[in-house]
Amino acid sequence: TIIGAELHTDRTTMDSIWHILAVGLPLDFAPSTETESAAALAARATAAGAFVAVAHPNWYALSEADIETLGAVDAIEIFNGIAVDANDSADSWHIADVMLGRGQRYFALATDDFHAKAHHSDFGRGWVWVKSTELTPESLLAALKAGAYYSSTGPQIYDVQIVPGQTAYVRCSPAERIFVTGRGSSSARAQGHGLAEAEIDLRNFSSPYCRITVRDAHGGRAWTNPIWY
Repeated sequence: TIIGAELHTDRTTMDSIWHILAVGLPLDFAPSTETESAAALAARATAAGAFVAVAHPNWYALSEADIETLGAVDAIEIFNGIAVDANDSADSWHIADVMLGRGQRYFALATDDFHAKAHHSDFGRGWVWVKSTELTPESLLAALKAGAYYSSTGPQIYDVQIVPGQTAYVRCSPAERIFVTGRGSSSARAQGHGLAEAEIDLRNFSSPYCRITVRDAHGGRAWTNPIWY
């Protein structure tokens, strides 16, 4: 088990309460105080060794300024399962893409945010697949901090190979669309019924990074972390 917590902090620019996500906190991590800023709290969690993420920004309608107040954090939560039924704001890729396009570096994170409420069907709606040689808290946390994982609501991604300016090779569970997304409107794609692999032409793809999305016939999606080159 990896110890995690929702750390509550300042209000957003729209005067909403909010929290950040910290995974891998030590048990003696002190709670935040009324005077501790968002940046100080995030920095303290990071210094304690935690994987720190911006929690469901679309739910909060976070601005770029809100996210930037946190300083250097590990990831942005780009899918939140409880938000599907809470306010229909589960997907937060827009603000993540804006931040990435401006040159910021963040990993991506999907969760179900399970709260065991009867009116929310959140359990198992989002998760990460971690690449780790050991299933220990230390190894899993190190893999998260290194970005050695991908996020999913269903599909699996088995292999990704990028040759910048040439091709993107993707192998995955059966899909209908595979997207390569980059800065601004930069994109490329492959489509087909039961698509299990694709080699996508990147000769007209202009971006200093890319990310891969796999979408299956049921609307499930899996996302790689941004890949910089």
